Amino acid sequence: MPDQADYSRADRSVSRAHFHARLSRYRSLLGRKWWVLVLGAIVGLAIQGAVTRSGNPVFASMGRMIVSIKLNIAEGSVYTEELSNFLGTQTALMQSGVVINRAHARVTAQKPELKAQPVVLKVTVLPKTTIFVLQATGTDPEYAQAFLQSCMEEYVVLKKEMRTQTSDITVAGLTEEVVRLEKDRRQADDEMVTFQSTNSVVLSQDQGNSAGNYLATLNQRLAGLKSEYNLLQLLTLDQSLNRPPGTNSALSLANGTADQSSAGGAERMDADYLKAKQQLLLLQADQQELGRYLRTNHPKMVAMSEEITRREQLLQIFRQQGEEQVQSKKAALAIELANKKAVMALEIQNLEKDVQQWDAKTLEIQGKTAEYQRLKGNSQRIQALYDRLLATMQTLDVNKEISPESVTIMEPASRAFRDQSDLLKQMLIGGLVGLGMGVLLLLFIDRLDDRMISFTELKDSFDEEVLGQVPYQKNRGRKREVLLIGPSDERHSFVEAYRNIRSSLLYMEEAAARPKTIVVTSSVPNEGKSLTAANLAITIANSGSRVLLVDADSRKGALHDHFQVPCKPGLTEVLAQGLNWVEVVHATKYPNLFILPQGSFAPNASELFINEATKRFLHAVAAKYDYVILDTVPVMAADDVTSLAPHVDGTIFLVRAEFTSARVAHAALHSLYQRQVRVLGLVFNSARPRFEDYYYYRYRDYYKQYPAATAGSKPGLL
Repeated sequence: MPDQADYSRADRSVSRAHFHARLSRYRSLLGRKWWVLVLGAIVGLAIQGAVTRSGNPVFASMGRMIVSIKLNIAEGSVYTEELSNFLGTQTALMQSGVVINRAHARVTAQKPELKAQPVVLKVTVLPKTTIFVLQATGTDPEYAQAFLQSCMEEYVVLKKEMRTQTSDITVAGLTEEVVRLEKDRRQADDEMVTFQSTNSVVLSQDQGNSAGNYLATLNQRLAGLKSEYNLLQLLTLDQSLNRPPGTNSALSLANGTADQSSAGGAERMDADYLKAKQQLLLLQADQQELGRYLRTNHPKMVAMSEEITRREQLLQIFRQQGEEQVQSKKAALAIELANKKAVMALEIQNLEKDVQQWDAKTLEIQGKTAEYQRLKGNSQRIQALYDRLLATMQTLDVNKEISPESVTIMEPASRAFRDQSDLLKQMLIGGLVGLGMGVLLLLFIDRLDDRMISFTELKDSFDEEVLGQVPYQKNRGRKREVLLIGPSDERHSFVEAYRNIRSSLLYMEEAAARPKTIVVTSSVPNEGKSLTAANLAITIANSGSRVLLVDADSRKGALHDHFQVPCKPGLTEVLAQGLNWVEVVHATKYPNLFILPQGSFAPNASELFINEATKRFLHAVAAKYDYVILDTVPVMAADDVTSLAPHVDGTIFLVRAEFTSARVAHAALHSLYQRQVRVLGLVFNSARPRFEDYYYYRYRDYYKQYPAATAGSKPGLL
């Protein structure tokens, strides 16, 4: 079963198809109604031109000013204002209400004969310069020129006033700040004097250095004692006894007396013990050597055994004496270690007290030193700021009249001229407005137009099955009409479209029998039903089936002209006069295809189609031919097809792209359904192959005939 992803892909595919269909519809609408856009643009231009001519003429005066910038940036400072911001500020100042109001007042005072009028002032800056271009636009040329000149002069005056006002405010602010700093400077000096009177700065610094050094020495001694004390705590009595003298300073102190008192006796005992053991080993070796030659009870062997026994007893005595010395040494060492631990613990406690006292003293000295440094730094900072402000005030009066900006009128206001700079812009706006109205009109027309442009729109508008779509063909020949399908027709997509319709008829999915008698009709004239009926009959005949093409349009039938057969007698004579239809059937140049022309003009064709003669005729031709194709009048043009279609096996309904109205087509189909007509399906005629949803027969290279030399390679590419 299809999963959710399959449904999602199907939805996306349908959405893309609808998007391309709508795009194709707009392209077609633009191709057919492009003149609406052109007409709208022309009308917009005409209206805008008329409005422009009917209005009062506008005059413009031009002038230029230069604003030179001189920036004095101290070393180490940062200037954050950008040049673009500065130019924008000056532009806004030139267009400000203060300058404009003063300019109007100046013009009135200097030229009272000129009547005050509204003037538009426009200011622009030339690229990569500080040159300002001013343009005054108004209906009075003299007033526009005078107003622009007054604007430039008033701008210069305003800049001078701003500089003067700014300098005065700056001097007052600096004076106030100097007075405040003077108070702060005196207060800082008083605090320094008070602190020095109660604290000797030099002595505090020396004491701080000495205390720091002594505190470091105490900390070093304390760390060493703690390390030795911890080592004594970790070592056992046996470990201390076995360590050689001098290994550790603390242990050497603990073992000093014991080592000195017993060193000589231990060394002598060790020497006697080793000597006795050596003699015992020598006697045992001699005994073993004599045992090879003498018996055990031999006097020499007995004497030697006694001597060995005596030597072993002597060694045992030496061992007992060594153990007694060791025990004695352990007892003495245990007493010494206990005493040393107590002494070291007391010394560590005293050192810790000294360290705490000197640490507090050092912190006190450092606090006083830090307070002195803070007071000194604050005094120096206030003094430096005070000196800088004094220097600024001394130079402010000198630079008061020197401006960092130099404002100059480069070109005075020119004589006003007729301003046509906005004419092109206004005309362009008018044309765009007209073009937009044309677009809106096209969209409105598209909303009212229900003609189907693409295959997707046809599928969305009708529930009937679509048998096929026939591509659009240009009219050819002397009569400027689309020619019938020929034996070697090069219109491959056109021919394949009718073959597709033929396959749809032969392999229909409906349970009813395959239709043999088929009516081809449409809703209104000029939809291509006669050409479709003829080409469909030719296509079916080419497959080997016997086909009879009947021209049932007794008013404007034209199939006899296509096949070049006589028009009379024909179907009218067969149905109205009882003429044998076999006598009026004509063979065509197409194998297996025969045609029955329309015959005489019959204004009462609908009455002829509902009588018994029509039924007998259809039954007779269906028995002799495999297929009978009947070309009739459009459904909405006459009642002929609604009278004839109920007697046949099925009806093919034509819809012409970009021509057939959906409402009219639905009405025609409704008329057929009311008479129980079996509609086999729709044929979409004159479809545009350039549209995205035209999928069939677009590959022209597939129908090319390649030379025999490439026959083995080209088919593999198709």
